[in-house]
Amino acid sequence: MIAPASEAELAEAVRSASGPLAIRGGGTRPLARACPGTVLSVAGLTGIVLYEPQTLTLVARAGTPLDEIEAALAAEGQRLPFEPPDWRALLGAPGRPTIGGAIAANASGPRRVQAGAARDSLIGLRAVDGTGTVIRNGGRTMKNVTGYDLARLMAGARGTLGVLTEVSLKLLPAAGAVATLIVPAPDAAAAVAAMTAALTSPYDVTGAAWLPGTGALIRIEGLAASVAYRAGRLAGRLGAAHVERDPEVSARIWRDVAGAAPLRDRPGDLWRFSIRPSQAPGVAARLGVPVVLDWGGGLVWAVLPAGTDARARARPYSGHATLMRTAAPGAAPAVPVLEPESPAVAALSRGLRARFDPRGILNAGLMD
Repeated sequence: MIAPASEAELAEAVRSASGPLAIRGGGTRPLARACPGTVLSVAGLTGIVLYEPQTLTLVARAGTPLDEIEAALAAEGQRLPFEPPDWRALLGAPGRPTIGGAIAANASGPRRVQAGAARDSLIGLRAVDGTGTVIRNGGRTMKNVTGYDLARLMAGARGTLGVLTEVSLKLLPAAGAVATLIVPAPDAAAAVAAMTAALTSPYDVTGAAWLPGTGALIRIEGLAASVAYRAGRLAGRLGAAHVERDPEVSARIWRDVAGAAPLRDRPGDLWRFSIRPSQAPGVAARLGVPVVLDWGGGLVWAVLPAGTDARARARPYSGHATLMRTAAPGAAPAVPVLEPESPAVAALSRGLRARFDPRGILNAGLMD
């Protein structure tokens, strides 16, 4: 394993690499396919470089643990907008999540329905491309040396375009109060109907999910008086069975949503669908297994028997499905891990990877 302690050392490690490099942060967000090559860890690139609470901005090195960042923000009454989910229990990947890993995976929690994805909070970055060149754009430098919108490209690229070394993020104030509405919903169709009604209401919903056996979950946050008013009005409109107002209980509920807690111990292959919310009931019915819904139905988690082609079973849908975990870790998956791209999109993807990593050494094959 190569473990550089600085960006300069990391760049030199990439420049001098004679073969593939497997990029690793906290190791908590793996896909169901391992990357070949020598492990290149960014765990040594840690620390908050800049935090300006008055301007709601933060700059941190990629290996900085998420819990350190969240603690620093909480002390100032602030938070990350995209609510990074914790998938360790779900994926069986113990470790310490890092901010770089969250951005590289574009890992976005329940608040995405209101605040956007991880990439929407990214205002700048520094990275090392496959030639060992340090590239940067946005943030305080406001310079894009490549001509590309790196924030949009690298958030979700999982290290295949470059190794993140530093990220600049916009922040949000923490909520003063929270209420979680629990609405009876016996199936995905009823849940999506309730979530759609909530998200299209004027009550500024920050979470809309469904846990089987619990019901549709609707979150409202903000100032205490406003939350009380909005939660009351929406509870009446949706026929909520309960309104949870304890912030610690609500936090636990939404952690379970983000981590698809009901599916953690189910044996089989774990799949994650990102689709149109209106398609969720049909996809859930065709999968024929218990599912967890988030993002108003736009995110579907399911566990299927080992080797099942979940895409074939779920069709038709508009979006993409990812095999996150297999029943036999380490074995080659029987189906593609990522949604196969159309020929035109695949050509664009190959062109971008060739531009940023001409030797093809960064997480080789991970996004193919």
